[in-house]
Amino acid sequence: MSMITERPITGRAPGVKERQPVSEKRPIAVLRAYLALTKPQIVELLLVTAVPTLMLASGGWPDLRTLAVVLVGGALAGGAASALNCYIDRDIDELMRRTKRRPLPAHSVTPRAVLIFGLTLAVISVALMAVFSNWLATALTAGAIFYYDVIYTLWLKRRTPANTFWGGICGAAPVIIGWAAVTGTVAPMGWALFAIVFFWQMPHFYALAIKYKDDYARAGIPMLPVVRSMGRVNFEIALYTVLTVVASLAAWPLGLGPVYGVTAIITGACFLGEAFLLVQRTRKGRPAKPMRLFHWSITYLTILFIAVAVDALV
Repeated sequence: MSMITERPITGRAPGVKERQPVSEKRPIAVLRAYLALTKPQIVELLLVTAVPTLMLASGGWPDLRTLAVVLVGGALAGGAASALNCYIDRDIDELMRRTKRRPLPAHSVTPRAVLIFGLTLAVISVALMAVFSNWLATALTAGAIFYYDVIYTLWLKRRTPANTFWGGICGAAPVIIGWAAVTGTVAPMGWALFAIVFFWQMPHFYALAIKYKDDYARAGIPMLPVVRSMGRVNFEIALYTVLTVVASLAAWPLGLGPVYGVTAIITGACFLGEAFLLVQRTRKGRPAKPMRLFHWSITYLTILFIAVAVDALV
């Protein structure tokens, strides 16, 4: 449920150079470590897509119970998937500059504690959905956690450069979970919003993978920039950026208004421009500057779904 990536960590985290025994760490440091395991920035971005979808499916403000269940259940499910991902990937996280400051490589918590923590969050999140939502939203929540941690993290991530594509299902899952929580089904509009987030994840994550190509190579992870030419990476970035914008425009006539439509056109043009600038720079042998596309992609998705929320209210 957490394919959407967190922003890279900067600075030195406590415990990286001097590895204190977990038992000697201050309680506040341990609490911070557990919070870091949930990757809150990922959860934040997941909820940015889920809440506007709830509003659109409800035709305005959703009832407070549904809103609370999706917010709390979704945050716990995203945190569970992220914590279990940290447990599974603890071997490769130690090898990568981007991830070596996470709680397990930093020895802030024990692997057993992280496993118990992740499984507990998963059970609570699914139980909340089961009690206060409906069977479809519950099944989708459980399926997203399982898919992300077992199918993507354990299997696809370490075996195929198509891992980003197939893993994108998890990152887009909150959209259809939110829609299902309101209606008990998933309408064409729900699938259109799902398609936006799904296609968006490829240029978003490929930009990060370009930046940390050496990290992934060192860890033996076959991300696309590691095992394919830059020409192939450029092609996929361009292709999936176009598909993201096409999906955003296809959603417009399904029930969204002019606020969304104008926003989709303007932000889509900016997103395309940034993606093609990256492609152009690499073709000319200049520095790719992939983090420009990475950060702009987050801005794009946030603005687009804010427009979804506005159109749901007007």
